[in-house]
Amino acid sequence: MLGKLLVSCRKAAGRTPGQPARRQRSPYNRRVASSVFIDRATVIGANGNVIVRDISLRIDPGESVAVIGRSGAGKTTLLRLLNGLATPSSGTAIIDGLPLGEPGLAERRRRIGTILQAPALFPHRTVFENVATVPRLLGWPDERIRRTSAELLDRLDMPFDRFAGRFPRSLSGGEQQRVGIARAMVAAPPLLLCDEPFSALDPIVRRDLQDAFVALRDGGDVTLLFVTHDVAEALRVARRIVLVDGGAIVADLPSADFVRSAHPLIHRFLDAARMPEAS
Repeated sequence: MLGKLLVSCRKAAGRTPGQPARRQRSPYNRRVASSVFIDRATVIGANGNVIVRDISLRIDPGESVAVIGRSGAGKTTLLRLLNGLATPSSGTAIIDGLPLGEPGLAERRRRIGTILQAPALFPHRTVFENVATVPRLLGWPDERIRRTSAELLDRLDMPFDRFAGRFPRSLSGGEQQRVGIARAMVAAPPLLLCDEPFSALDPIVRRDLQDAFVALRDGGDVTLLFVTHDVAEALRVARRIVLVDGGAIVADLPSADFVRSAHPLIHRFLDAARMPEAS
């Protein structure tokens, strides 16, 4: 069912579902998947500790990349570099050929969908107003905003007629997360950044959304960066796995090669992901 969610997003953005991604022509063309390049970036925290050190990462348009690693490894900071929430002390983050430090960051953020572990909804706005945030900034007509928002919320098991007028404080954690997912995806962004996006969801909804992201990955018209602790989820959603440890990239492999790697830390992740046998 949730696979239809992606069709709605693409139609709303003027795409044809299943149509191959086209070559990038303009950094402001929302119908073409984004390219990403982090070039030797180092980020130093407020306490002076180095969070990520001299990291370089290239993601081609339409690629799906999962970033995994232990807590504190630098996964979230790597993602934050790409929406301007973390500023490198050296190096740079480049999207569609333009460094994020150049003018126009606010305009470019509208073309980046971000799903956070804590959805950070606007508390004074209703569910509908939260989901409608980016389409309004992009100048969508009101009828189009309402129709697309309703379709997304309905397919996330949050019927529009029941939830549209509610405020975040009246929602459960899982419901707030689903609103955050809808807000990030409603305008079908060419770059989607996900930081543990399903952590607050029950297993059934989580599995359904993983299926939706697989469909999104296979469509090829969005670039996906997916941060997770769950290696099984990473292997399911992404075609490429980046392992971060101690603020550095220690492995960068296609998903099929990742499970065959001899790297000791990869082995530890894979062993931890195996379910114990029933007694």
